[in-house]
Amino acid sequence: MLLHIPLPMIGRFTRNWWVYLLRGIIALLFGILVLCVPALRLPSLRLPALVLLFGIYALGDGICSALNAGWSHLENRWLLLLEGLIGICAGFFTLRAPRLTAVALMFFIAIWALAIGVLRIVAAIRPISGEVWMALSGIASVVFAFLLLLRPAVGALAIVWAIGWYALLMGGMLVMLSLELRGLRRQGYPARLTQPPTRWAA
Repeated sequence: MLLHIPLPMIGRFTRNWWVYLLRGIIALLFGILVLCVPALRLPSLRLPALVLLFGIYALGDGICSALNAGWSHLENRWLLLLEGLIGICAGFFTLRAPRLTAVALMFFIAIWALAIGVLRIVAAIRPISGEVWMALSGIASVVFAFLLLLRPAVGALAIVWAIGWYALLMGGMLVMLSLELRGLRRQGYPARLTQPPTRWAA
């Protein structure tokens, strides 16, 4: 898809490509660790481990998103900031309530995923390269949230598998987004552009 993109805007967006890579790696690690939770020999440790992992992941991802918003000069950086604040709050409250029940944790994660998904879809509307991966990650988050909300009676093991694969999917999309931004930056879109010309970009 061809988009008429101001070059200074592209430069400001692509210079922080590594933040999306970091967020993707964090999500992938979280997904792998979550999928290892069922291997714990003591079933009583599985839910606390899941709560702890989600709290750390949401907090770390939220901090990365907030820092990205602070370093960015895009017009819609408030979306990154809001996504970061939601993640930080979700991580903080999860870690402060380690005795959450499986159902409560499921609803908590569903609301978090829904909010994050909506923000990413809105951010993808902006004419910036990489919007496809941003939109896909947002849509996947919204679908994941509705699946959790519509099936509150599923077992704890099913929740673990759903969260794990969701995190792997999100991590993969964020990594792909970072690589696309990095490639665009290497094609001649420097971080500091002072001239206002525009060009057609794929």
